[in-house]
This record gives sequence, structure tokens and C-alpha cells, in this order.
Amino acid sequence: MKTVKFVNIAAQFNSLRDEILKKIDDVCQSGSFILGNELKEFEQNFASYCGCRYAVGVANGTDALFLVMKALGIGRGDEVITAPNSFLATAGAIIAAGAKPVFADVRDDYNIDPNKIEEAITGRTKAIMPVHLTGRPADMSAILDIAKRHGLYVIEDAAQSVGASYNGKKAGSFGIAGCFSFHPLKTLNAYGDGGAITTNDTALYEKLVKIRNHGLKNRDECEMWGYNSRLDNLQAAILNVKLRYLDGWNRRKREMAAMYRERLHGVVKVPVDAQGEEPVYHTFIVQCERRNEMMQHLLKLGVETKVHYPIPIHLQEAASLLGYKEGNFPVAEAQAKRILSLPIYPELSDEELEVVCDAVRSFYSGLT
Repeated sequence: MKTVKFVNIAAQFNSLRDEILKKIDDVCQSGSFILGNELKEFEQNFASYCGCRYAVGVANGTDALFLVMKALGIGRGDEVITAPNSFLATAGAIIAAGAKPVFADVRDDYNIDPNKIEEAITGRTKAIMPVHLTGRPADMSAILDIAKRHGLYVIEDAAQSVGASYNGKKAGSFGIAGCFSFHPLKTLNAYGDGGAITTNDTALYEKLVKIRNHGLKNRDECEMWGYNSRLDNLQAAILNVKLRYLDGWNRRKREMAAMYRERLHGVVKVPVDAQGEEPVYHTFIVQCERRNEMMQHLLKLGVETKVHYPIPIHLQEAASLLGYKEGNFPVAEAQAKRILSLPIYPELSDEELEVVCDAVRSFYSGLT
């Protein structure tokens, strides 16, 4: 029985092997590994791709969120509003910055509900941190309007949404900053950790360039206390290769999403694109009855699946001191019990996708 893997990183590497290995060899021969020309080139290319003036390469996506908050002066006593159904890193970065994450429930598309944001604003609120979850952009028009009326920063967690757009604008270009991850499981992925921050704000950019590198303004002078969070030149070189293929990969994932929708409509609840959005489907999440039984059934048929994420952040042990309890965010909590991520990556063949769909349908056809 052939296994349909949930991810297949090796398949992508093999398709780019010669280009990647040449870049690695070039960097190793140059001896330039930290803050080199490949990084500068990638920052320029990535900023242009996202429709922003600047990009700053950092060590990972969590650091991207953390460094933006530190650069903006967000810290002890401040609150940042975000969604409770994201990966832990979103809230964790807020905690690391010294601030308090305040959650607002989500909509049917798994993104933060703008109607719930306003209810969560207090005198301590400094920023809204929407997460473009699953590679679908949040409702940025409504979020930006709320932020403007209340004088708040908007910091986009765009870790899952590189290349996604909303009304013709790319994710990461709406707020004061966009924060990206290049973790190996992301669509634009490094061979290790990596991240970037996009912004159109010159003052913020200039501060971030220093704060990611110990606060140094040159080799010998330290202007402020900073951090060690730099995107390695080697990873930047790899990302420069992959960036040229990103739009093609995203088109393929949208094609697969459309195939899933057509074949699974009426069988499970499938995501439907909203008007004005162009998602990239970092994950393709369906909602289904008897989710855990479904996972086991699919695994027996050789289909790997995952759940992103089974326990909302506010119900994690680490979040207990925030004072939330079950029932606070009913939409996110209900979704967490039903969501299931199906395989979706550019190297997945049409035949493999059909195997997945057949396996899903067979589960329900076997129920009495």
C-alpha cells in the first residue's frame, strides 16, 4: 500500500537539487555566512515580492513578532489582541515581549472576527495581531478600520500566508509590519529556521536592522540593547532560489484546493474562498464528524493527516494564568474538535489527491 505523506520536503529538494547545491557551494566558497550579500539580495527581493519598501531577515518567525513589538515599545502592562486558534508562537511572542495576549474569537474561515476585536479593546491595548491562518488573509479592511479608530498598531502574523493577497495587496503589507516564517514546513521554506519582517515604515526598519544584531550601528558602536536574531546568509541564498518558484507553488496549491472542494463537497465541510481574497492554502482544513475516527481510517488506508490545532491557546496549561476558561471562545473551541488537515503541497500528484478523497468518502460510506 502506497502512503500519501502529509508533507514531502525531500520531493521539493530533489526538484531544485542542482540550483540549491550550487548556491550552498557558492556561499561556502565565499566564507560569508552572517549579514552577507545573499541576505541583502533576499531582503530586497522579498520586500518587492510583498509590495513593501523594506524587509529584514531574522532568525525565525517567532522572533519576527517579538522584535517588532520590542522595536515599537510594546511590553510590560500592554495588551495585544490576537486569535486563540493559532500556533502557540503567536501568543508566546507577546508573552516574551512582556505584554499580555488578549484573545478574540474567530470566524468560519478560522481568522480573527473583527466584530469580536472591538469588545476586547481596553485602555492597555497597544496592537492587534491578526493571524492569516491556513494561508487565507484575515479581513484586513475591517481590522485596519478598528485600529485607526482606536490608535492601535496592526502587526500581521503572516507566517502561513506568504504570497496570499487580499483585495490585490499581499499579506504582510497592510499593518505597521508583517512577520513571516521560513520554517521547513512553510511554503517558502529554508533548511532550518528563518524569518523576515516586512514594513513600509523607515524608522521601524532602521531600528529593526540594529535590534536584530545586538543593537549595533556599526562593528564597534552599540546604539541600544538588542538581540541576536539574524537570517543566515546560507539560508537567504536558498530562499533566493525558492522565491522564484513561489508563485507557481501557490498556483498549484490553489488548484488542489479547488479539486478537494469539488470532490468532497457535501461529504465534509470544505473551505470556500471569499470575494477579494487569493489564499495560498498552507493547510487545507476540512471539518468533519468523528474526526479522530476519520484520522485512524485514513491512516489505515495510507493517508497521513494532521490537526492544526487540537487545543486552542487559551486552554493550554501555559495560558492558565491569563484567566480564560472553556466556553470563552465558542467558535474556535467548536472548530478545534472538528478540524482535519489534508495533504496539500505542490509535489502531491493528482492521483495521490484522488486517493485522499476516495479514503475520506469511504469513511462515511461505511457508517451505519
